[in-house]
Parts: sequence; C-alpha cells; structure tokens
Amino acid sequence: MDKIISPSFATQLKSIQQLIQTAKFDDAIKQSKQLQQQTTDQHQHIELWYLLAVAQRYGKDFSEALASVNELLKLDETHSRANQEQGYINLALRNPSQAKTSFEKAVKLNPSLVASWQELIEIYRNEQQQASVQKAANQLAKLKSLPPALLAVTELMHEGKLLKAEQICRQFLQGNKRHIEGICLLAEIGIELKIYDDAEFLLASALELAPSHIHARSQYLNLLIRLGKYKAAEQQVEKLLVEQCENLSFKVAKANVLTGLGKIEQAINLFEQAIAQATSKTSEGDNQIAGFYLQLGHALKAKGDIEQAVTAYQKSYQLQPSYGDAFWSLANTKTYRFSDKEIAQMQVQQESKDLALTDKIQLHFATGKAFEDRQEYQQAFQAYQQGNELQHAHSGFDINKIEQQVAEQIKHCTAELFEQRGHLGLNVADPIFIVGLPRAGSTLLEQILASHSQVDGTMELHNILGLAARLQGRSNKKNSNQSSDQSNEPSNQEAQYPKNLTEINPDYFKRFGQQFIDETQAYREQAPLFIDKMPNNFLHIGLIKLILPNAKIIDARRSPMACCFSGFKQLFAEGQDFSYNLEDIGRYYQAYLKLMAHWDEVLPDFVLTVNHEDVVDDLEKQVRRILDFCGLAFEQSSVDFHQTKRNIKTPSSEQVRQPIYKSATEQWRHFEQHLTPLKKVLNID
Repeated sequence: MDKIISPSFATQLKSIQQLIQTAKFDDAIKQSKQLQQQTTDQHQHIELWYLLAVAQRYGKDFSEALASVNELLKLDETHSRANQEQGYINLALRNPSQAKTSFEKAVKLNPSLVASWQELIEIYRNEQQQASVQKAANQLAKLKSLPPALLAVTELMHEGKLLKAEQICRQFLQGNKRHIEGICLLAEIGIELKIYDDAEFLLASALELAPSHIHARSQYLNLLIRLGKYKAAEQQVEKLLVEQCENLSFKVAKANVLTGLGKIEQAINLFEQAIAQATSKTSEGDNQIAGFYLQLGHALKAKGDIEQAVTAYQKSYQLQPSYGDAFWSLANTKTYRFSDKEIAQMQVQQESKDLALTDKIQLHFATGKAFEDRQEYQQAFQAYQQGNELQHAHSGFDINKIEQQVAEQIKHCTAELFEQRGHLGLNVADPIFIVGLPRAGSTLLEQILASHSQVDGTMELHNILGLAARLQGRSNKKNSNQSSDQSNEPSNQEAQYPKNLTEINPDYFKRFGQQFIDETQAYREQAPLFIDKMPNNFLHIGLIKLILPNAKIIDARRSPMACCFSGFKQLFAEGQDFSYNLEDIGRYYQAYLKLMAHWDEVLPDFVLTVNHEDVVDDLEKQVRRILDFCGLAFEQSSVDFHQTKRNIKTPSSEQVRQPIYKSATEQWRHFEQHLTPLKKVLNID
C-alpha cells in the first residue's frame, strides 16, 4: 500500500541519500540518527533504519549495520530491501549461510530484486546447487529483459507502492502503446487496486494486439473468473487448453469455470484428474496439490457434499500445514468443529515468522470460529480481532468514501429523475435483486425464492457494480479511437455517475437493461425469473430502476448488532472491506439505512424490506409476503426451502440446507463487552 510521506520528511530523506551517494557516510549516519529522535512515525523510522544500515555497511561498520537492519525488521519483517540489505551485511561478515537465507526471503517478498538474484547465483554456485543456479539465472534473465521502466514498476508493485507503479507504467505506455508486457503490468496494478473495468479493458486490448500471448490470456481468464464472468472465461480457457492441453493450471481454471457455471459434477471430475496428474509428477510441489484439493473442496461444498468437502480441506492442510485458506474453509462451512490438535496446529503456524500475511489472517479467523464453537468467547474475540486488524491494515479501506457515495446517490437520484427517466429502461420483469448487508439473511431469502418453480437462483452477480464503475469512468481508461457505440456506454465522462444519470442519452437505459439480461443469461436455467443477490447493489437501486423499471428489489435486513458482528467475524473472499473494523461496520450500516430510507422516499413500493427476525418468527407469513411482492403464486416448496437441492456458493450454504433456526439471532451478546465501539456508532445503549 502506498504510504503518504510529508514533503519535509521526503526532502530530508533525499538529503541523506545524497550523502550516501557522495560517500559521506558519517554525515549520513549522523543525520539519520538526528532525524530518528525527531519522529514518532513508524513508517518514517523504517525508512531511516534502512538508510542508516546502508550508510553503516558502506562505512564498513558491519556489526552496527546488522543491528540497524534487525531493528527495521522488528518493525516490518516483510520489508524486501531490508532483507536484501541483511544479506549484504552477512556476506560482509562472512556468513554466507545467513546471507543466503536473507536473500531468499528478499526475493520471495519481491521477485524483481535483481541484486539479490545475482548474489544468490554466486552463493548457489559455491554450494554446487546447479538446479538453484539455473532457476535464479532464469529469473534474472527475465528481469533483465524488461525495459528499465517496467523493471522499476515490478519492484514498486511488490513493495506495495501501486500508485507510483501505475504512474510510471502509464508514462512508459504513452511512448510504447503496443508493449504487451507493459499493458499486462498496468492491468495487474488495476486488479490490485480493484479497478476491474480498467484491467478488463486493458487485457482485452492486449489480446487484440497479440492473440497468441499466453500470459495476457491467462491473466484475462483469471480476472473473468474473479468477476464471475464464467461464460466469457470458458471461451478463454478453451483457447488456452488448445495451446497447452497438459497445463495443470489451465485445467484447474476450467474446473473453476465449470463450478461457476453450475456444472459441478464435471468440475469435480476435472479437479480429481488434476490432483491425480499432479501427484504422479515428482516435480509438482505439495503446495500446488494442496491448492487443488482446496478448490475441489469448494466445488463439493457448493454441491452440498459437505462430508467430502471437509475431507478435501483436511487433505489440503495436511499437504501444506500453514495453509490458512484450508483451515478457514473448514471454519467457513459453519458446521465443522476443530479438534484440539487442529487448534494447536493453527496457533503454532500463526507464530511462524515466514508465514504469509494472507495465511496469518485466515488462521486468526479460523481460530476465532474454533473457540467460539467451544464457547470460549474471550479467546474467540481476541482471534477475530487480530485477524480483523491485519486485514483492515492491509486493505486500506476508507469509510468516508462510502459515506460520500451515499451522499452522491441521495443528491442526484431524486424523485424528479425517476419521474422524467424512470420509464426508459427495458420492460422485463425477469430479475429479482436481493440487497442489503452481507450476513443479513440474503442467502436464506434466495433459497426461499429459488425453491419456487418459477425462479432460478444464481449467485452474487457483478454486472450492476460493473456498470456503475463504467459510468463512473476514469479519464485515462479509454483509448482515443473507441467510440461510444463500441463501448456500449456514454462517451461523455465529464459528469460522472450518478450525476450523469440526468444527462446521458436516454436510449442508453434500455440498452443497459438488455445488456444486463444478455450477460446474466449464462447463469440461468429455464425459469422466467432469476435472482441476483449481490448485497452491495443497494448502492445502485436508482440505476436498477432506470435500466430495469419492472425489476423487484428485496432488502434483506437484520438487527444492527447481530448483522454487524456477524460481518466482523466473517472473512470475505472480496468486496466487503468495511467489515474489518467495528466503527467502520457501524458507520456502513448507518449509511445503508440512510440510503434505503431515501429509496423508499423517491421510489415508493419499489423495494420490499424483509426483516430476518420476522422470517425466523413466522416463516410462512413472510414467504407468502415475498412471493406476493414478486407476483408469484404460493408454493409449499418455498417454505420447505431446506429440502431444495441446488448449488450454493456463499458462507451460509450449509445453514440454508437446514430448517430455520433461531440460535444465531443473539450470538453477539456473548461478545458484548468487546463491542462498545460498534454500539456507540449504532447509538445502542
């Protein structure tokens, strides 16, 4: 994540760097130490420890340099250049074994560190490790083949300095518009920044320029899977398999695509083939096979074969004991109970210095679930809190931006807008949108509706969010010769969404509606109605009204404390970054209530609010109310929803395969003493 450095501190850092470059090492050391005494900012201390260590090493004070870099690594053990510097110092101290460890960690954190690879080649050669020499040499050759600007971009990306990397990459591409590696790198930055529409456009453009570029197509495939665009992903993976029919990664990608398309049996067969093929090859590592077992488990879980899913997840962590995702996937079944041995293993793995951040976060959340199931609530909250703090720091989420989005929707999506333009969209009644907050009971409502003969259940579709992102626009997104007809969206991006809803060509609304129906066809079966249960769509109900005026919107609502705390202890795959801080969750919930009240005011009777607690208290009454709102005749199957056999991909999948229960409504009270920040924001005594 890009850190903001004050101009004055940046100037002082540059001064120290210039002293080092002019061999004035004593002055650089003195200035670094003086500046350290003047700051309390941890990031600034990290920068100063690094420069201090470099100056001390160049000044041949190796023991002091090692002490300085070790102090830095106490503050940030993932600092790739600090690990590289530690390697240099150990070489100077004639400790090649420790130097190798440091350089290996440096390139693991940042594979683009040319100097570390160069040193490792020499170390491996001295140790007569020919296979390691070749591997390092191949990586070094790949890096040296990159233009200097793109090499700098890759370094910055691995250091988390994405905005700076984006800036340099865009500058490079201005003079090298057809450079495929540059386009792919910019797309990768876009994916990391979650600007998915940019990344998708860039990768599609790269493939137009170079249709045989395997890496670009593979990157495009992975993005389409991430966005849930499985029909388009299926076309891409088939092309890749024509080129490399034995590529295991492509086979597994196809299995993931088939899972997304609901072809679960085919997917399971393909996962099992990939596992067998990988197991038979001695060159395939346990970590890769563990990943295959994890994905097999996800497919089995979606199918409803929870026993076999558990076995797959267990096999996954047996192959890779630090695999946080395997443990979290077990916890995320919501029905699995960890053994004493498994809890002990998770706790041991959490303490490993070499553990990746993602694994550590997942292990904390899984441990929290394990202790909660044992009613050891103090330990459970501590584990949840640790996982949330790490994830919150990593995500860089800013709740102010969500509150600003809500304010913009309220300001621009007025009753006048819908009076003037609310009739221009596509007049079909196919979609039923279930919106709200995650963990508010939306999967239960989907299962109730999908148990009706006239309704298809799908998944959390990204189409409305994608349309909103395209309407928001980015001034540097389009190339100059792409017309509005080609892009199927307005070319005037000056008045951005939602303000531009009052200004764009009215013909676009029907076109957008048809586009939504066409793009979602792949997820449907034969029923006349279908469900999109992306919870975040509550932000875009005005847009939905304009493009699909006959759609049905159901607001899945749950009591504030139960909903918010359930979100806090859930590690989401993506897209719910507000949930990793108690105050953020509370503010998000309040913003959601404010916006839903606005929609009720400007679009009366367009949204049906369904309280989870009401569904729990009187299921049949609420089922009849929901079906009536959707214009559907009553069917007993919707009351007996737990008997319906269908693929379900959300964390609540096992819960909605059981009769309705009330035990979860007050679970938050076990943690009440820790939830003061949340209660304060929600104005709950």
